[in-house]
Amino acid sequence: MSAPETPQPTAAAAEGAQPQSGPRRMVLNMGPQHPSTHGVLRLVLDLDGETIVHCQLDIGYLHTGIEKEFEVKLYQQAVPLTDRVDYLAPLSMNLGYCLAVEKLLGLEIPPQAQWMRVMLTELTRLNSHLVWLGTHALDIGAMSVFLYCFREREDILRIFEMFSGQRMMTSYFRIGGLALEPPRGWHERVKKFIDVFPSRIDEYEDLLTSNGIWIGRTQGVGVMALEDMLDLGVTGPMLRAAGLKIDARKDEPYSSYEKFDFEVPTRTESDVYARYQVRMEEMRQSVRIVRQAMDGMPSGPWKAEDQHVVLPDREKMKTQMEALIYHFKIVTEGFRVPEGEVYQAIESPRGELGFYVVSDGTAKPYRVHMRTPSFGNLQGVPKMVEGSLLANVIASIGSMDFVLGDTDR
Repeated sequence: MSAPETPQPTAAAAEGAQPQSGPRRMVLNMGPQHPSTHGVLRLVLDLDGETIVHCQLDIGYLHTGIEKEFEVKLYQQAVPLTDRVDYLAPLSMNLGYCLAVEKLLGLEIPPQAQWMRVMLTELTRLNSHLVWLGTHALDIGAMSVFLYCFREREDILRIFEMFSGQRMMTSYFRIGGLALEPPRGWHERVKKFIDVFPSRIDEYEDLLTSNGIWIGRTQGVGVMALEDMLDLGVTGPMLRAAGLKIDARKDEPYSSYEKFDFEVPTRTESDVYARYQVRMEEMRQSVRIVRQAMDGMPSGPWKAEDQHVVLPDREKMKTQMEALIYHFKIVTEGFRVPEGEVYQAIESPRGELGFYVVSDGTAKPYRVHMRTPSFGNLQGVPKMVEGSLLANVIASIGSMDFVLGDTDR
């Protein structure tokens, strides 16, 4: 049998000429280990030169199965799971879950616990925005801001450690109130930080707001129409930077937020620079809320008086057999939650965070689903980057402030 003939190259191919069928295209993988994706996110970019023609997101590299894990945990055992979802705002996750279960239980939370929750979740918002600002600035080339932001973040983490014994995964909010009584000296520690922090925000803005390089890399970059955001489920600072004044703390108040005086900052440009401006003003408003919470903190109990749901005080356990029995039963068997379903939304640092909890009347949730802001916001990435230059992708996705644990659940 004779060998098959080898096809001969055409003259154009031999000379290295390009096909005449259309422009050159290149597919580029950005991630899942790229440092500016802030986690394991993969972007598949179809490029025409340096212009992005098409962008496709590939998520799931950090999938934990936490939503399924809820179904085999007692209600109180599931609180530490929420810390691991949005690991930059664990107290916000604690709060959303606890409020949902408390709504099913019809449990009334004492005023001090509610105000303490507000104060600590606003400190969490500051913590999260500081991580965003520091890493976002680092991505664009401003290294000093990163060091300054983590200087202040360290002070906040020490406050969390003072309350809960943990710096990050605090699990400090529990169903019925707080995990522990607020520690001695907390007021002085928080006041010392909150008195200094506004001057730190001034430092960040002195470095960035009028900086020509920062403006050139952020203004007019990553623009997305408000209508597209609403269609895709984008929420939070992204939406407010497009001109829509929406915030769950104002629109659907929870945990006594209706008693606090603060503003919801907005911009209209809907670009990277506008999102930066919104978050900077949000930090100032969080300082305002924390100060009000400190000055007006109610007295009284820090957890609900329900012996079937809330663990009794340790002192009572030492002297009252009934308290010891209830402690043993709650820890080993949990507590039954009335049959039903509920949705509870709060305003996390990234946008609307919702917990949909279904109870079948047992001590374990039948279903827990989280409407996390990062998942909705990430859907807007193609709208932001398609048609723009490759160099603008870093700034655009950084302005979203997503967390991959918040996306892959």
